[in-house]
Amino acid sequence: MLTTRVIACLDVHNGRTVKGINFINLKDAGDPVEQAKEYSALGADEICFLDISATYEKRNTMFDVISKTAESCFVPLTVGGGVKNLQDFRDLLNSGADKVSINSSAVYNPKIIKDSSEKFGNQCVVLAIDAVENKSFPSGYEVTTHGGRKKTNIDALKWAKQGVRNGAGEILLTSMNSDGTKKGYNLKLTKLISENVAVPVIASGGAGGPKDMVEVVLKAGASAVLAASIFHYGIHSIHSVKKEMSENGILTRDCDN
Repeated sequence: MLTTRVIACLDVHNGRTVKGINFINLKDAGDPVEQAKEYSALGADEICFLDISATYEKRNTMFDVISKTAESCFVPLTVGGGVKNLQDFRDLLNSGADKVSINSSAVYNPKIIKDSSEKFGNQCVVLAIDAVENKSFPSGYEVTTHGGRKKTNIDALKWAKQGVRNGAGEILLTSMNSDGTKKGYNLKLTKLISENVAVPVIASGGAGGPKDMVEVVLKAGASAVLAASIFHYGIHSIHSVKKEMSENGILTRDCDN
């Protein structure tokens, strides 16, 4: 039986961890390298870095963050934000990333999913989908880019299936309506995607506590849970999440840490 992963997400802006609601009203939440080291020591199964200010001139800052983190903690690192081509993929992997998350670049150039999967292996390719509720689409959800601010006219379920066919090894699914609200994951959206693709789905957006994480696994089929705010500000710990999961029959790694 596969274990359920608990992932700590660090949104990085100008080399610092930040957190807001729907990627706006950002507040400083600490040094990403030190936070990653702490989360690794406290039992996080993976660390996800999202470079939310991924312009060309700031990319070197992110490479430095990844390199320093990879040297000091021993859990897989997923990095996303501003990845436009195979060279960006290669540079991030060479800096110490284990997986690369792609979102906007895949929407505007779907071929990058297939190309990166063939070049580096599908285990390195994470397709990030930021979905918003839109009842005019068959699934009820539309894919967005730019932190949910730019509509794409793409159905979320159709896009998830296409991404997996093209070689995505995992889907990082964020409900933009729930992101940062701490009111729980979008169970309907997560269940819809997880039941229709044959790769792991990471639930993201809206975690308010351990019970939300248990619920999205048991009721919506998520393979992993991702959170930021509740960990950054000490509202809940990774240990408390894994303890709650264990008590509800969900297998996790190192749940006694």
